[in-house]
Amino acid sequence: MSVTAGLSVTSLSKSFKDLQVLDKVTFDVPKSETLVLFGPSGAGKTVLLRCIAGAVDADSGTVQIDGDDVTQVPPESRGVGMAFQNFALFPHMNAFENIASPLRAQRQPRLSLAETVDSVARLLKIDHVLDHAPRELSNGQKQRTALARALAAEPGLLLLDDPLRNVDAKLRFEMRLELPRLLADRQATVVYVTQDYKEAMALGDRIAVLDQGRIVQIGSAAAIYRRPANITIAKLFGDPVINLLEVVPEREKQAISVQVSNQQIMLPHAADDVIGRPCMLGIRPEDIAITAPDVPAAVPVSIEAETPLNEKIVSLAITQRGRELLASRPADVASPSAGAAGFLFNGDGVMLFDRESERRIDMQSDSGKKTA
Repeated sequence: MSVTAGLSVTSLSKSFKDLQVLDKVTFDVPKSETLVLFGPSGAGKTVLLRCIAGAVDADSGTVQIDGDDVTQVPPESRGVGMAFQNFALFPHMNAFENIASPLRAQRQPRLSLAETVDSVARLLKIDHVLDHAPRELSNGQKQRTALARALAAEPGLLLLDDPLRNVDAKLRFEMRLELPRLLADRQATVVYVTQDYKEAMALGDRIAVLDQGRIVQIGSAAAIYRRPANITIAKLFGDPVINLLEVVPEREKQAISVQVSNQQIMLPHAADDVIGRPCMLGIRPEDIAITAPDVPAAVPVSIEAETPLNEKIVSLAITQRGRELLASRPADVASPSAGAAGFLFNGDGVMLFDRESERRIDMQSDSGKKTA
């Protein structure tokens, strides 16, 4: 088994003609950690992965693997395994030989090689197509074959470029459960690219959000979901999307509050420097409870529509000032489904963003410490 390797990327930049794809990207991945690179299409995720692998030369910056600078080292000498988004299978080899190719390069004994290929193929549910050529495989099977090839060699560093994109929904769900266990068993150091926020939250020990070629936030799934660095990140995580309302915090006796449809919403962790500052209030739909319209402290609304989404129900409501709000609740929880109602905001779930910069405004966390 290869020795697990840590990764350090420092000030990595890459341009194609006048297009800046990566802009001084810096991050570390400790040994045995899975870091998910998450961001919208065109953010630079795949180019960053290829720069780490050595398939693309960066314009500046360094890549260190296990403490060694490999920036000028050819790809085959970096000890990196990679599953590409476009499969990159050898067309003249069947699935077995594709998976076995890095093991043959390591001169692994034939019996051991066959056992390794069979084991990883069973895990990824492609053991029944090992004798098929790539042209005979579905896109999902091709994707899993490429992933199996990357896993089989047990490299020190594993780079996975959206490896579940072409997998059907059922298998994708299963793999979200299986992959973390597999990677943990192998103590793999992994950089995993995805555009699916649920996948990012399920698979990553930490998530690095890449936007327009820059790392804009890095942290645990819980931290990024509950304390997004800006409005863009807040919108990328969550379904249904976060509610955003224009507000101006004000002093209310011993507390700070904002008005939503003439109802005072207390901000229990806000500091005085937000008073009078144009802000956007963010509240996730699951942090809103639906009540009767006459409940004290509830924002009066009119529920216009209700949509069942498997385990939850999402309600669309209109405030007295004509602003839309979404609230979600478990499917088995009874609640007003139409007409006049009240929305109760969970104060601990309220976020504030500066209206001009769109950056989240630090407020006191539950532990009394400032958020990052």
